[in-house]
Amino acid sequence: MAVITHLVLDVLKPHQPNALEFTNAIANRFPRLRVNLVVQEVDEKTESTFLTIGGDDINYDDIVQLISEMGASVHSIDEVEVVGDEVITTVG
Repeated sequence: MAVITHLVLDVLKPHQPNALEFTNAIANRFPRLRVNLVVQEVDEKTESTFLTIGGDDINYDDIVQLISEMGASVHSIDEVEVVGDEVITTVG
């Protein structure tokens, strides 16, 4: 089964938690992941961000759930990298 090793998500988040608190929450919940957040645009109540996550085996559903718990939402998956861990051979 293939595993996700790199994700770039377009995330709309409220101003609080701030970028540092937001990324720390993800890194603390999933300690083997690398987390980077770039703020693209700020308006009165929200921030448009790109969230980059790297690791050996990223659980997309768990990441999205935590993002939602912090009051943010994933708008799109802008980049993804997966690595297969099995070689499938066919006999013809």
